[in-house]
Amino acid sequence: MSASGQPLPFQLLGIQLNPDGTLSRPTLPNSPSVSDPNIPVPLLSKDIPVSPSRGTWFRIHLRCDLILGKPREKLPLIVFFHGGGFILFSAASSVQDNFFEDLALLIPAVVVSVDYRLAPEHRLPAAYDDALEALAVIGTTKDEWILTFADLSNCYLMGCSSGGNIAYHVGLRVATGNLDDLKPLNIRGLILHQPFFGGMKRTESELRLFDNRTFPMVVSDLMWELALPVGSDRDHEYCNPTVDSNTGLAALEKVRSLGWKVLVTSGGDDPMVDRHYELVKMLEEKGVWVASRFSEGYLHGFEVHKREWGKILVHIIKDFVSATTSEG
Repeated sequence: MSASGQPLPFQLLGIQLNPDGTLSRPTLPNSPSVSDPNIPVPLLSKDIPVSPSRGTWFRIHLRCDLILGKPREKLPLIVFFHGGGFILFSAASSVQDNFFEDLALLIPAVVVSVDYRLAPEHRLPAAYDDALEALAVIGTTKDEWILTFADLSNCYLMGCSSGGNIAYHVGLRVATGNLDDLKPLNIRGLILHQPFFGGMKRTESELRLFDNRTFPMVVSDLMWELALPVGSDRDHEYCNPTVDSNTGLAALEKVRSLGWKVLVTSGGDDPMVDRHYELVKMLEEKGVWVASRFSEGYLHGFEVHKREWGKILVHIIKDFVSATTSEG
């Protein structure tokens, strides 16, 4: 307990669990969408509703020069799921602005950031359900930006932290579902940046970095407690993809047969780095094509801590997308 009497992880996150099971969250900066090409910004954006009843939506990020310039070859589509341990942030969170700008400008790509319902009000698999529904809307939308500038046949599911977890699990759902339901959207690969995974038995990196300032394990544990189905522990398949799950194994076989490519990135100062090594090993053993980039140092969520760090990640993603696209 902290000096204030509030459990330490709640204090670190600035959150409070209410008696009715809802969460009081800190007010975090959001950025409005900017869709007027006459406004001098490098990146335009607009919000598209997915499910008004659920309050879900996605934001399209598009290079301004595409609208102002001449028609050109369509760009890869990156569907992005934000981090925040399933309990914080949104598709409009300002902390992501520079990273989205660099993704859209440097790859270049059309970036669609998906907003999903948060836990504990909406525990997993609600975020997966919302993400899958957003993919269906993206594939059938009549939005001019998507239709004109995005190559729907060259789509990548990407997420950072809990968003990487979402990209992974939604990818498995797509692979084992009816792919015709998403046409003309065609998934080419998964980009999993420091995906949020865990397990009941601590890894060496989790023990070594247990009390790190950026993402201490007490915070990670609390996020899982609030996000997983009631009564589940961290060896639930949503949290620990290495658990023996016939459904998961069959899904990875389908991912392999579809020829999807997977990129896993992490940093040596991320407590979950050993989880990421385990993920890569599991994918390789199942015959899935996987590339990995593990950098010394670099804490969890490094892409939003310093823009130059984010650009390093963007260039890794650019090489992955370029290689995957050229092979298609």
